[in-house]
Amino acid sequence: MRYRRAITPGATYFFTVVTYQRQQLFHLPQNIEHLRYAFRTVKTSHPFTIEAIVVLPEHLHCIWTLPPGDADFSTRWRLIKTIFTRTCPGQHKRQQNQARLHKKEQAVWQRRFWEHQIRDEHDLNQHIDYIHYNPVHHQLVQHPKDWQYSSFQRFVARGVYEVDWGAGDAILFEVNVGCE
Repeated sequence: MRYRRAITPGATYFFTVVTYQRQQLFHLPQNIEHLRYAFRTVKTSHPFTIEAIVVLPEHLHCIWTLPPGDADFSTRWRLIKTIFTRTCPGQHKRQQNQARLHKKEQAVWQRRFWEHQIRDEHDLNQHIDYIHYNPVHHQLVQHPKDWQYSSFQRFVARGVYEVDWGAGDAILFEVNVGCE
């Protein structure tokens, strides 16, 4: 069976991208900086808007809106992964031999990513909440406000969330939200 991606120019998409064998690459601040550099570089030549994002130790979730007439998120992800792999010191060389054993598998990233085309405002809001609650879900922090590699504080500043959102009872999501 061939996997088919939803491709709609100018659409908004939710993504999950995972490191190779779930290596905890993003627990190091310098690797987060390499990832930010990769995003900035790609956004310069292939614009998109990051609506929300969270970077966890071994995966990330984000929501992008592509420009009108453009549906090529795959090229953007390929470029981000490539730039990060090339600029992250030691990661590529350390795992080069292991990667050769797995044809088409990159040494740093899982080969594919998961995407979901956002259908409407409710779907968007559910996925934004999922992104911001994810560090709590993975027991990395007790409150979304405590995770620094997230767009949560940006949403608090805009008045979308109260600073203590997600700090009480567990937040439950609809079945299809954030399928990793």
